[in-house]
Amino acid sequence: MKNETISNKLITKLSISFFLIIVMMGVTYVLLSVYFSNKFQQETTQKLNANVAEHLIDEKFKDASPFLEDGTVNAPLFGDIMHDMMAVNRGIEVYLLNQKGEILYSVVLDHSNPNEPAKKVDLKPIEQFVTSDEKIHILGDDPRNPGEKKIFSAAHYEKDGHQGYVYIVLAGEAYQNVYNLLWSSYFFKLGTGAILLTMLFAILVGLLSVWFLTKNLRSVIYYVKRFRDGDTESRIPNADKSDLATLAMTFNDMADTISQNMEEIKYVDVLRRELIANVSHDLRTPLAIMHGYIETLQIKKDTLSEAEQTQYVAIIERNIKQLTKLVSQLFEYSKLETKQTKPQKEPFPITDLIYDIHSNYQGLAIEKNIQLKVTVIEETPLVFADIGMVERAVQNLMDNAIKFTPNNGFIEMIVAHDSKDVFVKIKDSGPGIAKEDQEFIFERFRQNESSQKKKGIGIGLAIVKRIMELHGTNITITSMPNEGSVFEFYLPVYSIP
Repeated sequence: MKNETISNKLITKLSISFFLIIVMMGVTYVLLSVYFSNKFQQETTQKLNANVAEHLIDEKFKDASPFLEDGTVNAPLFGDIMHDMMAVNRGIEVYLLNQKGEILYSVVLDHSNPNEPAKKVDLKPIEQFVTSDEKIHILGDDPRNPGEKKIFSAAHYEKDGHQGYVYIVLAGEAYQNVYNLLWSSYFFKLGTGAILLTMLFAILVGLLSVWFLTKNLRSVIYYVKRFRDGDTESRIPNADKSDLATLAMTFNDMADTISQNMEEIKYVDVLRRELIANVSHDLRTPLAIMHGYIETLQIKKDTLSEAEQTQYVAIIERNIKQLTKLVSQLFEYSKLETKQTKPQKEPFPITDLIYDIHSNYQGLAIEKNIQLKVTVIEETPLVFADIGMVERAVQNLMDNAIKFTPNNGFIEMIVAHDSKDVFVKIKDSGPGIAKEDQEFIFERFRQNESSQKKKGIGIGLAIVKRIMELHGTNITITSMPNEGSVFEFYLPVYSIP
């Protein structure tokens, strides 16, 4: 339910965001359409009427002068010109300018006050327009509305010693009034229509787009739900090709890790059960033996001979040592497995260590009439490792070899090396290990059939493997049934920094 809420919220946010984007695009489209249509209309009107001022000069100034004999403006002439032109186009305003851009006369202006300063028009756009062959689109001053720019037509005149410009505003005040009146209605219709169409378009395209964009998201949610509901095999197909490739691949990796951890937990639980069974058995037997002999000593202490008492105490002591060894192995492996113990590496001669261990096990070998020897191939360089851990690993291998090598057998400790590593082999003439058991021999609490007949809980070789892993190396086994076994590990040669 929570995932559905998150999905619905995301889809809602995407829908609102997309709708707002479409609305903004619609408003922008309306504004741009109005702007460019207005500019297009102005440019068309100006190009269409570009030569109006020039035609006016050719037609009206040919037979009549714009100035009277006293130098004043011929107002009646301009009145006729304005009336004629307004009959054709009521939006036109005609102005007579001198060379400085001062307005000499216009019907649309009030010239009743002779002391009022003459209004001026900027000549730069006029001169640019007059000198242009193509009559480019350009805006000029609006004399009736200072600060505003309008489209115009202009031409230069020279008559009876007077010269200046005829300046015609093509979109005068009458035109502007009509334009403003129609513009509000046009803009309302255009805006309303555009917004309605935009909303409709946004709804249709938005729904389709959100559906398409969230398709991969819905797929991810579907497989995540399946995994949540217990389908540990649920994975997002073609994750690397998804639009949400990073999310999909991350989920698949996470699901793989969780599934692997679950399998490990199950496996550890099985091992825990085996450990409890093995430890219970291996602890119960010596405890039962000790309990029996202690009761015997307590009950028959007055009737037992001194030799018998000594024998019983020796048996009790032997079982105590066995219990101590079992508990010690469990404690040691626990520290190695939880990384409480870290190797303290240092350079040392491993051949000396091998000879020391050889001497320590010589007595046990003699008891079983086992031939125990050391073979060192060439002078061995120093190794870089934790001497205590390596000693423990070799001791566990020797314990294993002594345990499974029959009487009159042999055990050989071999040391060899190359330029990078020193190799240690423990070779015995024991019963060997079947191929199918070799991959489990280093797992904790696992024993093959022959080892189950011996005392122990199958943790010695697991300790060896863990020690090698902490040193960044490995241990291997070569064995065949009835042909003995060879355990081999290697350590890096110490190089002087």
